[in-house]
Amino acid sequence: MIDHLDIHVQDLTRTKNFYTAVLITLGCHLIDESNIGLTYQTGEDSNGYIWFEIGEPYPFHFAFQAKTKSEVDEFYKKALENGGRDNGAPGLRQDNYYAAYIIDPVCHIGKE
Repeated sequence: MIDHLDIHVQDLTRTKNFYTAVLITLGCHLIDESNIGLTYQTGEDSNGYIWFEIGEPYPFHFAFQAKTKSEVDEFYKKALENGGRDNGAPGLRQDNYYAAYIIDPVCHIGKE
């Protein structure tokens, strides 16, 4: 799914609450937590991970792979339930793939 990402956040508690809820829908789990960061396993083994660390957020975009349309739907639902904002409901896209778009509540930059 993802080899690794390193993302700066200002609030680890909000980050943990949001990403623990939505990443579980894709089989990802929190594997390490400290006072400076969180690590989520993203692959079948420990090689893929997302590291959220305390720091000044910066612009980025990333996409997760889902195995089924129902995983996309569940990810989208959980994201909205946990403070994410809609940026494109689940559906078929121009390039003939099924996707949903979310703006997360902790990593985005800009107006609330």
